[in-house]
Amino acid sequence: MRHLKSGRKLNMSSSHRRAMFRNMVTSLLEYERITTTLARAKELRGIAERMITLGKKGDLASRRRALSYIQGKGVVHKLFAALAERYAERNGGYTRVLKTGRRAGDSAPMAIIELVDRDPSAAPKRRIKRVEKEETAPPPGA
Repeated sequence: MRHLKSGRKLNMSSSHRRAMFRNMVTSLLEYERITTTLARAKELRGIAERMITLGKKGDLASRRRALSYIQGKGVVHKLFAALAERYAERNGGYTRVLKTGRRAGDSAPMAIIELVDRDPSAAPKRRIKRVEKEETAPPPGA
């Protein structure tokens, strides 16, 4: 029986799962919106909410706990400055999960997890590939 055993295993080892969620929560707090599978998004939701709650506390112990989980001092600074201020009046419910359909390759259900009241300017900048035309010599005989 699985009494009191919460959380999904997601078909990976515990160390792999922990590393994946550390990367995902860092990306979510940095870009404020990421796309992943539905099961991963639902599991990530609790971790992200816990990190934002640490940011709202704002004391040294909370900052050290966040630094031990989140990868990047800049993201932790954003959490304790901008995000803590943004969610100061909100008691939980900092994230939302939106279903987006199924992935083409394996038909896995996909979802977008984003912060409520997110800042659109936090999205990563898209790189535009520029294809430069090579100057070609005129075809022979022309």
